[in-house]
Amino acid sequence: MQVLQMQMEVGVDPAEVGRARRWARSRLAGSGIGLDEPLAETLILLISELVTNAVVHTGCPAVLRMFFPGAPGVAGASGVPAVAGPVAGGCGTVRVEVADISARPPRRRCARGDETGGRGLELVDGLADRWGWQQEGSGKRIWCEIDRGPAPARTLPRWNGAFEPQHALTNGA
Repeated sequence: MQVLQMQMEVGVDPAEVGRARRWARSRLAGSGIGLDEPLAETLILLISELVTNAVVHTGCPAVLRMFFPGAPGVAGASGVPAVAGPVAGGCGTVRVEVADISARPPRRRCARGDETGGRGLELVDGLADRWGWQQEGSGKRIWCEIDRGPAPARTLPRWNGAFEPQHALTNGA
């Protein structure tokens, strides 16, 4: 299967997080993912969290990469695909990676109450189908994946009067 890859360089300025979100959103339409799809917002949130971690916790520049299945072509460093085209059939795995030159591994934090930080990797864990990290040269790459397939037929659960989740989030790491 061919993959459409797009990437952008991210500087160490916190404003780069917003720029990364805008850049990613502008690239989704060419990947076959509509901006009105829930998947688009999930991907933007995952990108925001991973880029924030790179900018805030490493103080090093980073590279954001997005991989979309089934598209003919690979993008260069400018983020422009070699051959543009939508994702065929809307199925496959979408992958997001953020690579930086810091050897410091990502670390989950336990945020308390009203703290405004420390939940990024928890969000990634809850939203992505898989995520992890690996050493890359003298730095590292943190990645997450979302499986995109045909929408399953869903029925609404019958309300039993209790406020209990119908399913539990589990640690997929």
